[in-house]
Amino acid sequence: SQIAPLPYQHAIKQFGENLQGIRKQREISQEKLAEIVGVHRTYLSLIEQGHRNPSLKFLYRVAKALGISSQKLLSF
Repeated sequence: SQIAPLPYQHAIKQFGENLQGIRKQREISQEKLAEIVGVHRTYLSLIEQGHRNPSLKFLYRVAKALGISSQKLLSF
């Protein structure tokens, strides 16, 4: 039997899609953003794919690095 997705999984996936879209719009590589934020590139990739649950600290740091409000990343 398959395990049902957690109720907040949609929000985590949408956050990742928002992050990836804004990052690409600003033409910043995963490597560069990960370096600025202080995380490993693979961790950033997993967040963009919706496979990791980012912390508030990560949200703050990535929003600051991209020069946007955290609300932009959380619009879903």
